[in-house]
Amino acid sequence: MVKNTSYKVHAGTTTDAERLTYNIEDGAYVTTESGVWTVYNNAWVKVYPQAGEGTGIGWTRYDDTQYTSLNKLSLVDGVEINLPNNAVNAYRSYAGIDYYNGTRILADNLNDVYILTIAFKCSAANANQTFLRVQLDAENGTPYERVGVDIAFPRGNDEMHEFHQVFQYYADQNFVDNGSLLKATSMGGTAKVWDIIYFIQKTQSYA
Repeated sequence: MVKNTSYKVHAGTTTDAERLTYNIEDGAYVTTESGVWTVYNNAWVKVYPQAGEGTGIGWTRYDDTQYTSLNKLSLVDGVEINLPNNAVNAYRSYAGIDYYNGTRILADNLNDVYILTIAFKCSAANANQTFLRVQLDAENGTPYERVGVDIAFPRGNDEMHEFHQVFQYYADQNFVDNGSLLKATSMGGTAKVWDIIYFIQKTQSYA
């Protein structure tokens, strides 16, 4: 049963379950156990605190289980690949949010702002002359490849190197519509990558 609130502002505190039975009314203002809510653009929007469920602000972590120390991903010199992450192990700040679908990095709305942290282990057969290029690529003409880094191998040949990098970016409309890929290229020699982790945080939402 859907109730008509009959008034726009609730002076007292109700529950989230009760709030969801109310008609969507522009100007409604309700306090529940999870925070303060109002109606904007025909949907409930959380006003305070500005994080957690209902805001779209949160984080997800995706751990790849395919490429491990027992099964390293081999990169051929000069050949660009999509850096894989099967996202078998996923952790979220709260249920129902995803910024990656196992293939592509996702964005919810135009002009949303995100922080992407990439972590993995890597090695190079010839550490002195090899570097690894990692970058975003939305494949639509927007120069997301500028959101990237060249990784040197400071340790010896075939020695494990821990890599951790943070990228910040906004979403254009093509990013929202089609997602983005994370590209990797070994330059100057072959390399291996394993234990890949994506940690993605949405910091601003323009819904």
